[in-house]
Amino acid sequence: MSALMLFRKGVDSVKLWAGRFSKEIDKKTNDFNSSISFDSRMYREDIEGSMAHAEMIGECGIIEKSESQAIIEGLKGILADIDNGDLQIDMNAEDIHTFIEGELTQRLGQTGKRLHTARSRNDQVAVDIRLYLKKEVQNIKKQVKELIGVICNKAEEYAGAVMPGYTHLQRAQPITFGHHLMAYVEMLLRDVDRLECAYRHMDEMPLGSGALATTTYPIDRTITAKLLNFDRVSQNSLDGVSDRDFCMELASVLSIIMVHLSRFSEEIIMWCSWEFKFVELDDAFSTGSSIMPQKKNPDIAELVRGKSGRVFGDLMTLLTVMKGIALAYNKDMQEDKEAIFDAVDTVKMCLTAFTPMIDTMKVLTDNMRKAAANGFINATDCADYLVKKGLPFRDAYKATGTLVAICIEKKTTLEELPIEEYKKICDIFDEGVYEAISLENCVNGRKVIGGPASENVKAQVKRVKSIINI
Repeated sequence: MSALMLFRKGVDSVKLWAGRFSKEIDKKTNDFNSSISFDSRMYREDIEGSMAHAEMIGECGIIEKSESQAIIEGLKGILADIDNGDLQIDMNAEDIHTFIEGELTQRLGQTGKRLHTARSRNDQVAVDIRLYLKKEVQNIKKQVKELIGVICNKAEEYAGAVMPGYTHLQRAQPITFGHHLMAYVEMLLRDVDRLECAYRHMDEMPLGSGALATTTYPIDRTITAKLLNFDRVSQNSLDGVSDRDFCMELASVLSIIMVHLSRFSEEIIMWCSWEFKFVELDDAFSTGSSIMPQKKNPDIAELVRGKSGRVFGDLMTLLTVMKGIALAYNKDMQEDKEAIFDAVDTVKMCLTAFTPMIDTMKVLTDNMRKAAANGFINATDCADYLVKKGLPFRDAYKATGTLVAICIEKKTTLEELPIEEYKKICDIFDEGVYEAISLENCVNGRKVIGGPASENVKAQVKRVKSIINI
């Protein structure tokens, strides 16, 4: 087929780059080259970007305003038809850009072919993915805030529920369940901040960069940026089309979110076990065993923990794809979309399941209190009691350690050990030690900023709710 015949066939039935070639691409090669199976999700953003571009080149006199308006109306019609199901995206097209432009040309004829004036697919896809991810960042931020709100409500409810705090997974000091929960809130608040930072970095419009060196047409990129609600335009055309830092940064943020969800999931899985039995998940967020009828498995938490590896892999994919690419655009960069889309989808799915699981979780406060009492986690407070009476800390530490050993031998606790036993070890002890080592007093005496006192937890909840406006 001659180049002239290819030209006459039109954009809709041949590749956008077909003018240089004298025969059709091999089918297997075409399938390998095609990206429409995953970039078709950006149809809305592609159309939005194209409408803004058409309006700009019309305003700048590069095409007639009547043609610009016809293109915009044609694109609106395509968007409406895809949304309502009257137009199915052709999965045989090379990519979503080719499909949209081909459909437009089919509807408008020669006028449709003017849309791509002063534009390349390189800057077109760069703007599409930024538009798409800007929306997704806002969606994920909303989900994280919803989770923060649920945790805050739970923490406020259990601000005074004593439980053991752990180091090395060994019972260490008394805290409250509310205090423990608010540690995850602090993590998630940092996640919100990182999402906002990632959003700022991607809020830069590359359209107008062309293939790599802008264009000789007198375009006004600020018009397009304003129409598409971008904060600013990119300042270097090579960087404009080859930058995927925002994908890598977002994947990094999403990976950190998954780290936090995975750590929380790990604790929930332990807390659900009979060895802890601190919480019980609602039946709607648990599953059973195919062979053991007594089982109630925390599968949602386990899946969230498992899916963290998937998101980490997406980040590694992006880093590896980008690490050795010379400027400007290279086809390797087509690999960015499946990875970042998967990371986004996975995090959204995990948050969708995780938030109501926490919201409906039953907290078994009696079991927590019992575990705290049996773990000698008030030993530090016992030593501090002696220090406040003038005994050097190391001597107080040794005396308390001896008392713990006696309690273990007698199968009792510091709270239940008779005062006579205390005085055998150190005659400074008096009845006041029982008030000092009361678990509730141990917790509520820690009123330092960041401490587990019930009033601190409630103040922290209030502060966080004001930050996220709930």
